[in-house]
Amino acid sequence: MSPLRQRLPRTFLLLFGLLALSARLLFYFDRISTMFSAQSGSQYTSSTHHITYETVPGYFVHDDPAFDTHELSLPPPRFGLIDSSPDYWTRFKATVQKLNDEAGPSCSYKVLFIGRHGEGYHNAAEAFYGTKAWDDYWSLLNGNGTITWGPDAKLTELGIEQARMAHERWVTELHAGGKIPLPTKIYSSPLSRAAKTLEITFKNVSNERPLIIENLREIIGVHTCDKRATRSEIHRAFPEFDIEEGFTEDDLLWKPDVRETDNERDTRVRRVFDKILQTDDTYIAIVAHGGIIQSSLRVIGHRPYPIMTGGTIPLFIKVTHAS
Repeated sequence: MSPLRQRLPRTFLLLFGLLALSARLLFYFDRISTMFSAQSGSQYTSSTHHITYETVPGYFVHDDPAFDTHELSLPPPRFGLIDSSPDYWTRFKATVQKLNDEAGPSCSYKVLFIGRHGEGYHNAAEAFYGTKAWDDYWSLLNGNGTITWGPDAKLTELGIEQARMAHERWVTELHAGGKIPLPTKIYSSPLSRAAKTLEITFKNVSNERPLIIENLREIIGVHTCDKRATRSEIHRAFPEFDIEEGFTEDDLLWKPDVRETDNERDTRVRRVFDKILQTDDTYIAIVAHGGIIQSSLRVIGHRPYPIMTGGTIPLFIKVTHAS
């Protein structure tokens, strides 16, 4: 049982979570005003394998620069799919199939559902203390004597509820619009808040066995909440997950005095894309972190787009191999 559950009544925990969520909403809205929109259809080329990743605009509301991102406190219906006809998923799947059928051997189209973990204790603490105090002091600690957020921050009760809501959104879309296409490959961050969110989200939705990938973790270094558990601990906590080959027992990447840059994080996300988008799978799911989502958007040339804890964003991607 977590220290918070031991020492604080359930009502205070829920109140703390709601206050933290409200504060975080204001924080995100303030940040959005400073963001610059990328042009839809821009590209990223992998210098290693000469692969171009390009967002395919026009199918989801988040592709439209005019869409009001301040409305993200409530996830859009249909995971943001614009088509609202009775058979909207059937029509979308037919479009994806047609594009792949007509594409040459060097091109393919993928749909990547990226979910963000539910609220963790570190999210609640940052919202409670404020980002500056969090970054300057509290994020360097494992907790405040009442709640614990490091190493490897766990989900709060609100975070668990957000994961259940993500599950319900998938269940809803399985019975609507001709059935949402289920991912044939599912990947997870090694951090427990993401893996637990994935476990709850896809329970009785998908039979695919998730694969944990090291490079899907949150920003590396300094913040104790982003230091992962050992491989053995992860395996014990999530026995139904596979772990990628070469995954070390201890966290050799996290350093207490070096924080990963945005460019460094983008580079490792590109490596993940170079791996998971080269298979025959058209529909793929990831559950990871806000930082991974924003890096993914940059990799495919998509505009910045905020995802609340427990949210999901589908990315329609054109993958081209240079001749």
